[in-house]
Amino acid sequence: MAIGKVLVFAEADGAAVSSATLELLTKAREIGDSVEAVIVSADATAVAPQLGEYGASVVHAADPQGRLSGVVGAAALASVVASSAPAVVLCAQSYDGRDAISHLSARIDRPVLTNAVDVRVDGDAVVAQSAMFGGNTLVDTKLTSDQPWLVAVRPKSFAAEPGGAAAGEVVSLGDLELGRSGEAAVLDKHVEEREGPQLEEAAVVVSGGRGIGSAENYGPLVDELAGLLNGASGATRAIVDAGWVPYSKQVGQTGKTVKPKLYVAVGISGATQHLVGMKGSDTIIAINKDPEAPIFSVADLGIVGDATKVVPRIVEAIRARG
Repeated sequence: MAIGKVLVFAEADGAAVSSATLELLTKAREIGDSVEAVIVSADATAVAPQLGEYGASVVHAADPQGRLSGVVGAAALASVVASSAPAVVLCAQSYDGRDAISHLSARIDRPVLTNAVDVRVDGDAVVAQSAMFGGNTLVDTKLTSDQPWLVAVRPKSFAAEPGGAAAGEVVSLGDLELGRSGEAAVLDKHVEEREGPQLEEAAVVVSGGRGIGSAENYGPLVDELAGLLNGASGATRAIVDAGWVPYSKQVGQTGKTVKPKLYVAVGISGATQHLVGMKGSDTIIAINKDPEAPIFSVADLGIVGDATKVVPRIVEAIRARG
């Protein structure tokens, strides 16, 4: 059963639509009669074909003009909500997504459910499922307030599948009422330097934990193995907090959610908060010297041993195969 129009807050990096947006559009087609998108972009025509391919019949575009994307996004969403009355507004649990949906919530006086891992229709209402207590418990919340219902969804909660017909029609929103928040200007942007695939998009992820022993071991044990496997390197919160690696590499409840084909956990015990961010991986290989480590409960293959001794042997074997 469909619920009406679903509005998706879309995000893109240049002409590349984020995977989280494609996931939301796929879910929107499942629960809605029609799907439209709002995007903050100076060139929405570049992303309209992909948004249309995944179901957005209309793409409402707002030019940021040097202002904060979340603030402009909230104003754009509010404008579309006022003119077309969608039943549901979906956004990704990203920096800009959280910023936009929270501002929208305040603007239109509607509650917002965050950190959802599923959204479904139940009669004439929508139910959002959220993970609680580090992912050990799933809680269903039925939205009964006045529409639109606002839901922020964790990335990697759904599979992204194309299903649209053509490029979405681009509609420029023109001038928007931003309030005092619109006075904040973006003066400069810093793009993090990285090699290889982006962590959230990688088909292979190798992550390190305290079991690697030291910050100096991260490169040869984690980065090197990830590079040989054409993957991305990640980390647990423990070694991020210890200053061994930057926060951008953190996988888990308070970091990034990944869902690669292969996840290699190097010296990671498997705290619940970390498992939340990676347990959806297709195949999990765990290396830990503690045979009772919780990580083995989700691993498809477990190696009991000191990561500082096991990983170099694996690297050596991979290099030997050419």
